[in-house]
Amino acid sequence: MSLASQLDRYLAVRRSLGYDLRTSERVLRRFIRFADDAGAQHIDADLFLRWDASQPAAGSSTRSARLGMVRLFALWLSSVDLAHEAPPRGLLPDRTIRKRPYIYSKVEIGDIIAAASELPSTYGVRGLTCSTFFGLIAVTGLRISEALALDTSDLDVATGVLSVRHGKLGKERLLPLDPTVVDRLITYTTERNRLLGRASTPLFVRCNGDRLSEWSARASFARVSRAIGLREYSRFKRHGKGPRIHDLRHTFAVRTMIDWYRMGKDPAREMIRLTTWLGHASPDHTFWYIEAVPELLELAMARATRIGWEAQR
Repeated sequence: MSLASQLDRYLAVRRSLGYDLRTSERVLRRFIRFADDAGAQHIDADLFLRWDASQPAAGSSTRSARLGMVRLFALWLSSVDLAHEAPPRGLLPDRTIRKRPYIYSKVEIGDIIAAASELPSTYGVRGLTCSTFFGLIAVTGLRISEALALDTSDLDVATGVLSVRHGKLGKERLLPLDPTVVDRLITYTTERNRLLGRASTPLFVRCNGDRLSEWSARASFARVSRAIGLREYSRFKRHGKGPRIHDLRHTFAVRTMIDWYRMGKDPAREMIRLTTWLGHASPDHTFWYIEAVPELLELAMARATRIGWEAQR
């Protein structure tokens, strides 16, 4: 089968998963024409570099984007023909590449929450707040800013719905929570009020009753991460280097998507729900996880390949 025919099948399969590939198709068609003119039967890094050198001058971001498109196509081809070699991710420099997320294991998340509950403070509010704060982000995928902005009244205990009023770009959304999460939040607010000696408007607070700040949340997370071995001590960086609070959001998204593939659900249909849940402006921002996480990319490619072969029968 020619590279052009395989590209047709690749595009059809990925579009069936919900991707908008208009730009990718234009780039890959140019790449395939170059490969055909060069008499290439298989894709590798050398072929890509020769094609890239033949293209009009472009910035590093554009060149890196082209690499990503060709790389994904080559990965898909290599799943059925090992003669194809995907160009390595770092073949071209690009200062704008998004950092690959750290995906926590369930054990690591449990350790984070347990260690956070032991954080010292005068009245015990810090440990109570931080363990609940980190846990809520882990099970909902909330952004840090969204969780910090929550008020106690944003949780409707009767319906189990959490109102996220301060989403990115000012967008609001409603999140129906699992009953166990609602129970945990009720327990937290009850104990929080007892320790403060009064009710509180902000959901997550410090020992003085003020709203938990981003600086305080990040500092506490860094301390917890070092305590359980997820971060190393850094002399010149007070918080050290390592996984971030935001990676809890990434982990929620990735684990949700992995479960879809393992349960045989249609990712294209489910992606709309996850995009809405996460508060993304576009499904493209959610699809990024597939390409950023190797395990998820393998599952997506395996499903795409299976669908492609079934369509040929």
